[in-house]
Amino acid sequence: MTASGTFGYGPEFSDFMDLSRIGGIFVKGTTLRERQGNPYPRMAETSSGMLNAVGLQNKGTEYFINHIYPNVKTIDTNILVNLSGSTIEDYVEAAQMLNELEKIPGIELNISCPNVKEGGMAFGTSCSSAAKVVKAVRTVYKKELIVKLSPNVTDISEIALAVEAEGADSVSLINTLLGMAIDSEKRKPILSTVTGGLSGPAVKPIALRMVWQVARAVKIPVIGLGGIMNAADAIEFILAGASAIQIGTANFIDPTVSIKVIDGIDNYLDRHGFQSVSDIIGTLEI
Repeated sequence: MTASGTFGYGPEFSDFMDLSRIGGIFVKGTTLRERQGNPYPRMAETSSGMLNAVGLQNKGTEYFINHIYPNVKTIDTNILVNLSGSTIEDYVEAAQMLNELEKIPGIELNISCPNVKEGGMAFGTSCSSAAKVVKAVRTVYKKELIVKLSPNVTDISEIALAVEAEGADSVSLINTLLGMAIDSEKRKPILSTVTGGLSGPAVKPIALRMVWQVARAVKIPVIGLGGIMNAADAIEFILAGASAIQIGTANFIDPTVSIKVIDGIDNYLDRHGFQSVSDIIGTLEI
């Protein structure tokens, strides 16, 4: 699948590939109300990845339903909405609206967002706040509920167990790691927000470790992402316990990377005599 914020809404990539070949598209982050995002500059390249501080710029859930959904509902793959919020009430209201869309089979809760009612601490950095938002959304959302976990925590397995207990159908990890970049000549931060989310090859070893830990802790499926650039990377995540993977930053480098990864996984299975991806999930030998 393709990760939120790296693949637009899907049609933007239709000139490069047959979208029906990929397992799903997580559309760019959506919030209840329109957000302008952060001031520029809000992206920075690093030696082995990128930093972003876009700030969830989008036109809101109602706009998505009225203007985006009609254009994506006919794409022959799973269209999933990455949902963010500043309060639990925001998440719940938007989830209720998205629950009515026939061709949206699931949502991905981004709990790395700051909870404005709790002084700005991200929902996903404590078990109690993560559990609260998942429990509240679960009461109104009846389809697949995926929870995207933040890596900026002490023990990600505890967060995963907390959201599993409150009804999450699956978890996706990792979201970006907090980082920063400095212009030494100007002696100023490159990003307007000073810090931003680090993604790309640099985060892969951390993401791989966290996927392995979470897959051993929970009973629900784990979706792995973080620095997957090719088929070999994807296979590593599957061996570590991921039932599916998302490709993010690599889409900016090669818009056809998802198809190449699919073909590469098929080739790996053929070479090793496996019939299905399910035959290798979590088969890492320790």
